[in-house]
Amino acid sequence: MPIRSLAVAAVLLLGTLGARAAAPDAAADAAWDKAAAARYLDARMDTWWAKAKPLKTGEGETKCLSCHTAVPYALARPSLRIAMGQAAPTAHEERMLDTVRQRVANVATQQPYYDHTEAKKTESLGVEAVLNAFVLTQYDTLGRSGMGSDATRAAMARLWEVQRPDGAWDWLNFGLEPYEANDSVFHGATLAALAAGTSPGMSASRDAQGQAGVERLRGYLKANQASQRLFNRAWALLAASRLPGVLDPVEKGALIGALERAQHPDGGWSMADLGPWHWSKAEAPYAGPGATDTALLAPSDGYATGLVVHALRQAGVAADRPAVVKGRTWLIQHQQAFEPANEGSAPWRAHSLNFDREHGGEKGEPWRRMFMSDLATAFAVLALTD
Repeated sequence: MPIRSLAVAAVLLLGTLGARAAAPDAAADAAWDKAAAARYLDARMDTWWAKAKPLKTGEGETKCLSCHTAVPYALARPSLRIAMGQAAPTAHEERMLDTVRQRVANVATQQPYYDHTEAKKTESLGVEAVLNAFVLTQYDTLGRSGMGSDATRAAMARLWEVQRPDGAWDWLNFGLEPYEANDSVFHGATLAALAAGTSPGMSASRDAQGQAGVERLRGYLKANQASQRLFNRAWALLAASRLPGVLDPVEKGALIGALERAQHPDGGWSMADLGPWHWSKAEAPYAGPGATDTALLAPSDGYATGLVVHALRQAGVAADRPAVVKGRTWLIQHQQAFEPANEGSAPWRAHSLNFDREHGGEKGEPWRRMFMSDLATAFAVLALTD
């Protein structure tokens, strides 16, 4: 969606994990290939800029962002380059920031992400307001100014301007998991909370509109998190790490416990277990838009494992907690060789929840087949650099 989705050089030897596992150390950090992850993420952004939908913006054009490639890049690439000792933002980071700033500066005249129906215009409005605020606050936070740029302040004002009365935002729904489906509105609200909970986000939300918006957002997340699938609740745990009051201590402890209980014996997590996944807009029983390979989706995968470990760490779970150590170990042991000439390779894989894209056919071409692996690689990086 525009807002739609080496073999390890040395295997970490931890021995048998006891009741209390050893904390990750320098040897564990050296056991995964950061450079290969960086090359993959950069290559995918090369492809994204080449293939993403162009949008009229002011007197020119920009490319849209995406929840499956651009947003995880904005999250993970700074952490990765810092871990590699590289301070300067990549060219893709700079382009993404320039794109968002142009969109924020031309909000009154820009082309929506989707404009073929009035409903899609409304959904696009909500999605872009959230993503613009999210990207800009993340990078202002890296600058540690605590205040934010003029563009960030404008993006936050726009965020509160288009917020729904219930505290969430309209979100693109094409009946596709995990970001364009019935309950993706909740996921969008967690991204908004990650923006609002930063120092720049809070600084830009001190007026009456901003304070009211924060309270509506907090109320929406608190009222709805318990009824969400475990995937959305993992994102709620991330949101609560930034925005106070989203989870109370009892709710937080219960959610951490639920995530830990979903861990597989091999140390990973599976997207199949973070559902259930509702692939259509129809009433239950739900029917997917295409066949999926359930045997392919059942094992542990890079996205689910990276997301859960990252959420646990951001929530304050200790690095030496067995669930975290086992999850990081799974990620290190399952990093794959990235071969730039092979469009089907990625350091970490995850698979489509909507179609069987792995066995050829109309839905199996490499470009979209890798959307979930973009997420898997980015969140593996976040889990391993926390």
